[in-house]
Amino acid sequence: MSLFSWQERPSTALRDAGVIAPDERLPWPQTMVMGLQHVIAMFGATVLAPILMGFDPNLAILMSGIGTLIFYFVTGGKVPSYLGSSFAFIGVVIAATAYGGSGPNANLGVALGGIVACGLLYMLIGFVVQAAGTDWIERFMPPVVTGSVVAVIGLNLAAIPIKNMAASNFDSWMQAVTFVSVAVVAVFTRGMVQRLLILVGLLLATVIYLVLTNGMGFGKPMDFSGIISAPWVGMPKFTAPVFEANAMLLIAPVALILVAENLGHIKAVTAMTGRNLDPYIGRAFVGDGIATMVSGASGGTGVTTYAENIGVMAATRIYSTAVFVVAALVALVLGFSPKFGALIQAIPLPVMGGVSIVVFGLIAIAGAKIWVDNKVDFTNPANLLTAAITLVLGTGDFTLKFGSFALGGIGTATFGAVLLHALLRRRS
Repeated sequence: MSLFSWQERPSTALRDAGVIAPDERLPWPQTMVMGLQHVIAMFGATVLAPILMGFDPNLAILMSGIGTLIFYFVTGGKVPSYLGSSFAFIGVVIAATAYGGSGPNANLGVALGGIVACGLLYMLIGFVVQAAGTDWIERFMPPVVTGSVVAVIGLNLAAIPIKNMAASNFDSWMQAVTFVSVAVVAVFTRGMVQRLLILVGLLLATVIYLVLTNGMGFGKPMDFSGIISAPWVGMPKFTAPVFEANAMLLIAPVALILVAENLGHIKAVTAMTGRNLDPYIGRAFVGDGIATMVSGASGGTGVTTYAENIGVMAATRIYSTAVFVVAALVALVLGFSPKFGALIQAIPLPVMGGVSIVVFGLIAIAGAKIWVDNKVDFTNPANLLTAAITLVLGTGDFTLKFGSFALGGIGTATFGAVLLHALLRRRS
């Protein structure tokens, strides 16, 4: 398969009910609303990551939209995915720039050079995978491995909303109100409202939060001053990369983590859609690598396929790539509009945390579904030990350090699952 062929360009057959496949779409009004739901799902993490590294959040949003469009075209519109800021870069960027943790990063250019180098390495890995074929994937990643890796993506992220997005007991209760609201919408509604369970549940929980805080004095009131003061249109701050060997050597190996994340994403989507997306793995790596280079060259963060959007797809059963084009275009608008960015950021953190609990849980269940659908035999010790160890490595964020480079939970779980199963299956 060539890297891109116009004979493989995406099709958009119209469908208005049931499961919507990657090459199908809903009517455009519904597609646009679904795209907005995906933007909201990814927004919190895509804004948080640049803040933690001293980057411009508005530029990160803009580059997430551009990166998603790049990914869409490189994969021929066959792989439903949104590219957002990658948390895998945070540790190495802070180490490379000696960032103090607040305000703009004074050594931002040095980090950007490393991000561009990482994107280049990632792209080259994609070309190798595309040239070598994908038969090795089925050999080294049978269902027990892919199910474990997909589940780990959700479990590894679970601590973020529970530990970092609820500062008080009231916030914890609001998280509970939020995920119950989403669940009620999912179970007791029908039609388009049910498909918009994340968006509708979030809006319902936000209204409840507003009444309890601004109206009744519980918890931290919602602050609308940022929305009022933010301009409607504004340019994000572009920054040129600076290429320093030490920073590039420190940041470039993050490409291995991005490979693991992207591979898990594609396997999850394959399991949910029933479409074999393995032939597009190399192209997905190339698209993500190019998007990371473009983002780094402009002043943005490295990007990766977003687990939050896997959860939305699992809940809605809408896998249309047209939805992600809409989401990307919305992100482009947000990138040039501080007003809209401030509106999304005004959503209470515990409400976003409650939504994250739902989304990350759905990802974990998608991994378990791979085991069930493929009738994985857990009486086989090789399967049992591979899954058991992988889940704990990822959930506990088991980290291995190689000098200044750290391979965190998702990376150690992914490569650990592949290597462990390859070793154990010889005996079985």
